[in-house]
Amino acid sequence: MPWSNQNGSGGPWGGGGDGGGPWGQGPRGPQRPGNQPPDLEEIIKRGQDRLKQAMPGGGGASPILFGLIGIGLLVLYALQAFYQVDTDERAVELLFGQPKAELSEPGLHIHWWPIETVEKVRIVENQISVGTGSSRSDSGLMLSGDQNIVDVQFSVLYSVIDPRAYLFNVANPDQMVRQVSESAMREIVGRRPAQDVFRDNRAAIADEVRTSMQLTLDDYGAGIQINTVSIEDAAPPREVADAFEEVQRAEQNEDQFREEANQYSNQKLGEARGEAAQIREDAAAYATRVVQEAEGEAQRFIAVYDQYRLAPDVTRKRLFLETMEGVLAGSNKIILDEDGGGQGVIPYLPLPEVQNRRTSTGGAQ
Repeated sequence: MPWSNQNGSGGPWGGGGDGGGPWGQGPRGPQRPGNQPPDLEEIIKRGQDRLKQAMPGGGGASPILFGLIGIGLLVLYALQAFYQVDTDERAVELLFGQPKAELSEPGLHIHWWPIETVEKVRIVENQISVGTGSSRSDSGLMLSGDQNIVDVQFSVLYSVIDPRAYLFNVANPDQMVRQVSESAMREIVGRRPAQDVFRDNRAAIADEVRTSMQLTLDDYGAGIQINTVSIEDAAPPREVADAFEEVQRAEQNEDQFREEANQYSNQKLGEARGEAAQIREDAAAYATRVVQEAEGEAQRFIAVYDQYRLAPDVTRKRLFLETMEGVLAGSNKIILDEDGGGQGVIPYLPLPEVQNRRTSTGGAQ
């Protein structure tokens, strides 16, 4: 059945003729001619009237009100003008955005806010880690000088020595330190074999990285001092770890064989040197002996010659007798002088056997 608005009914369910709605009288707002919404200026004016009524004295110019406003402004200014610098901090004041030359030491300070602002810097030692556990999983992968890939984990300890430069010379100092550390480590590792990074020369590499980082940061004017660079671990990537271990074992075996060969070589070389030294000493001793014997023979000959010059006949006879004695000393023959009365000697008497028997008897005694 079609709906018809009879007797000023508000809807199909009745509810009176006041137009409040199908459920009766509804909330009513300010009514303006032509069903227009309320004006914004009128709403603001009503709010101001209500605020004046809520204030003491009806919202008039009261000394108490001005006093409260002044106190509030002073409190606000004090909160902004006074600032505290902790013992591990230094502060830089800025006048219209321009940093001042002097630094604010620990303690309570005041500045002219809002034309001056304050920037604080922590001067304690900071640490960054590069490698495993850092934001980038591949930040520690580097190429060594012998074309090997190594995963280097290291940490850098640094502190702020110039807060003014730290705040205003670089945009992000901490991130810059990380980038500079990675760059310096890659450069130094790229000039050395992987073995130096793994075992042999970590301390020298860390010192070179610290020096390179400090030079770079000084060029940037970052106001940062690098205290320590520490290589915590260096290993091949996990994908080639087994193969690298095999290579390491082969290198260790090579070193062992080379050491054994060096020991054998040193042993043989020592023996040869000892024999050579002995031969040289024997030769020197022989030469000394021969020279001394020759010198002795020469001196003896000179002494005999001097005697021969004094008594030639006697010396000549003495030399003959000594020579014959030396020649006949080892002879097995016995010579008898006929002038000495040897006519009665039996020709077949075995004088050599007698002499030999006498010699043997004398040796036994």
